[in-house]
Amino acid sequence: MIQGMAIQKIGILTSGGDCGGLNGVIIGAARLALSRGIKAYLIPNGYAGLYNLVDFPGLVELTESRIEDIHVYLAGSEAGNSRVKISKIKDEKKYDRIREGLKKFGIDALVISGGDDSGSVVVDLASQGIPCVHAPKTMDLDLMPYSVGGDSTVARIAEFTRDLYTTGRTHNRIVVMEVFGRYAGHTAFRGGIAAGADAILIPEVPVDFDLLYKHVMGNFIRRVESSDARKGTAAVIVAEGLKDSSGKELVDESSTADAFGHKKLMGAGKYVVKQLEDRVKKDPAVKEFMKRTGQFVEGVYEIPEIREVRPGHLVRCGFTSPVDANFGLEVGAAAVELHLKGINGVTVISYQDGKIRYMPVAEAIVQRHVDIESIALYERMGICFGRAPANVEPKFEKFSGRPERVY
Repeated sequence: MIQGMAIQKIGILTSGGDCGGLNGVIIGAARLALSRGIKAYLIPNGYAGLYNLVDFPGLVELTESRIEDIHVYLAGSEAGNSRVKISKIKDEKKYDRIREGLKKFGIDALVISGGDDSGSVVVDLASQGIPCVHAPKTMDLDLMPYSVGGDSTVARIAEFTRDLYTTGRTHNRIVVMEVFGRYAGHTAFRGGIAAGADAILIPEVPVDFDLLYKHVMGNFIRRVESSDARKGTAAVIVAEGLKDSSGKELVDESSTADAFGHKKLMGAGKYVVKQLEDRVKKDPAVKEFMKRTGQFVEGVYEIPEIREVRPGHLVRCGFTSPVDANFGLEVGAAAVELHLKGINGVTVISYQDGKIRYMPVAEAIVQRHVDIESIALYERMGICFGRAPANVEPKFEKFSGRPERVY
């Protein structure tokens, strides 16, 4: 117990999409609170639950035994999520309603884990005098600091890509896998690299499909022809936010935008498959390749198959990576410590070496895109990003001190 501590109860909520690491945030915040003599409660269903808190008959108290029912290694959130933007609620007294709900249960402060959209609501709530600290969460890795969910998602993408090689090689197919990431290509980039993908297409790089086709088909043909069993495959990882050749987003125009104004992204994988198929059908060298390798059957099987796969929500569910489990526990605990110091309306960056680092939420949720210079290294290693490899020479910098790290 800290002498003179004003906070007696904290509420913990998670918002936005599910991912790995959220349960770590909940456990870290709850256990740190208990160690400081503070009671911790789950506020269910994200901001929807916060808005309706005043109507709840009770809340789940995170006692030691209840915390043990939450597993840090599982993805998803024991608190439950929703996509609700408080400022969009058509209720002039919405903030008073939230305050009444918090008062009803004696909750003095909030720990909120979410991404850029959820973080914008933290800014909104803080401006209304509601004490909250933001624990960064997004599988897209597009916040300024590292966020829970990123490493878990990259690991899942890499795992699925590796698994697809078995079916791709069995049928001599080219596999195009579309993955989440919205307007930033971090998870497609890092997941594709970790799985040894032939090509990685991200929103930050306009795609030259002639160049992409030449690279992917060249690798595919070489592998099949050099195999004694005439087996081979190639993999292309595509971020869902990929733009078409005119720079237009591939969205479902018939879909209704969510509370944060986002329409459903769709079609990136199919678009890439169509671009590749159009080229393979016109390429006379492919028919000769099929004949040389004993695959050609006129009118039945004249060109190799190009298949689209969309793992969808599978990349954000299942299990949390060790990195996200550690980071989630740390930022959850740090959020409570910041409240105890009277610091709120901020985003936790890290809790390392006994130091808690934080920054204004509005700065933390600025979207961070893939640094284009960083892909040049992998282009030198033979991975295609849909463009001619950039001739970028590395810069050298002698570093002193201790570099920032995830754990």
